[in-house]
Amino acid sequence: MKTLKSLLLVLGLSPMLVWAAGSMEGHASPASASKSAAGQPGKPAKVSRTVNVTMSDTMRFAPDSIQVKRGETVRFVVRNVGKVEHEMVIGTAAELKEHAQMMRSMPDAKHSIPNQIMLAPGKQGTLVWQFDGPGTVDFACLVPGHFEAGMVGKVAVK
Repeated sequence: MKTLKSLLLVLGLSPMLVWAAGSMEGHASPASASKSAAGQPGKPAKVSRTVNVTMSDTMRFAPDSIQVKRGETVRFVVRNVGKVEHEMVIGTAAELKEHAQMMRSMPDAKHSIPNQIMLAPGKQGTLVWQFDGPGTVDFACLVPGHFEAGMVGKVAVK
């Protein structure tokens, strides 16, 4: 019984240990829990519209301001038109700030989380998100230096 408890403890902690070691592939960071004040991962079958977003080396998103309805599920078709890697991460201002700080401390870490898409130069991908509550939700590129250079945007949820 003691061995079983020890095994369960190790298995339960292993995602955190991998994340702390800097290899976050396939593991969510604490700031990227499935559901947050920013909403939750959307179901592709429930998408009500598609928004095209470009990311560029001028450290800007286009558009950088989007309006959605409360409860709406949006498919973001995100394209990196720059020559360096960029990402789009959806979250609250606090979540994005925390995640940006983590990215600065582990700049080579690669991760895959439901509220984020990272793209190499010239690549395109999709991100499906449901906006649950009214207010403002942020999105940003958290590649070290990009957030600080102003690569941020806002989603107004009405």
